[in-house]
Amino acid sequence: MTAQSSARPVIRVRGLEKSYGKLEVLRGVDFEVAGGSIFALLGSNGAGKTTTVRILATLLKPDAGTASVHGLDVDKQPANVRESISLTGQFAAVDEILSGRENLVLVARLRHLKDPGAIADDLLRRFSLTDAGPRKVSTYSGGMRRRLDIAMSLIGNPSVIFLDEPTAGLDPEARIEVWQAVKELAEYGTTVLLTTQYLDEAEQLADRIAILHQGRIIVNGTLAELKQLFPPAKVEYVERQPTLEEIFLTVIGGCHENGVSGMTTGGQR
Repeated sequence: MTAQSSARPVIRVRGLEKSYGKLEVLRGVDFEVAGGSIFALLGSNGAGKTTTVRILATLLKPDAGTASVHGLDVDKQPANVRESISLTGQFAAVDEILSGRENLVLVARLRHLKDPGAIADDLLRRFSLTDAGPRKVSTYSGGMRRRLDIAMSLIGNPSVIFLDEPTAGLDPEARIEVWQAVKELAEYGTTVLLTTQYLDEAEQLADRIAILHQGRIIVNGTLAELKQLFPPAKVEYVERQPTLEEIFLTVIGGCHENGVSGMTTGGQR
């Protein structure tokens, strides 16, 4: 979570509605996102998260309601909105034939930016990909591809970035890599709106969490505020057991330290 964020809302959504035929996907969505903060839109599959992001990213028109970024209406001023935003979808949009650095240089050139090589090198450094930069993306792990994808989204210095299910399909180690990358975005002052169906992801990253259910925001607040919705917990002594994720990461870390490249099961490699 970010230490500080601007109190001034950068994203405003009011009464957003969207239907596909008789299917009502959004039924009056309202929320605001403060500048420099991480805002998580939490919900199950089909809740309307991606539809909301697509409207904010000017890729889809709402049926009713308004949405704005930096005071610019996403429906009436889409070209102006696109100048300050970036979208990273559910699947990494990287070219596997090119190297990581070549992917970044290509996007910088397409945006007609000066010194694309320097831009690429800076982003590789920020996302801990410098050593992997010369390698083809086809050799990257899932977490590395996702970090490269996010780095590509930052070319041109957008002040707002939308991350749609940024860790979908990633293993626990890769998810943590992406979490760190997202936290660093906010540290640089970027406003982040991410969608997720993972509760632990929202808990780890978000300054504010909005739960989207059946096309409506049913709760919106900080983690501390959401915890107050539940009655005080009864204190009992319980021996804490490690989670499977903690066990997995510990084993992986131990393997790295001991120079072991794989895990064994049933006595076979």
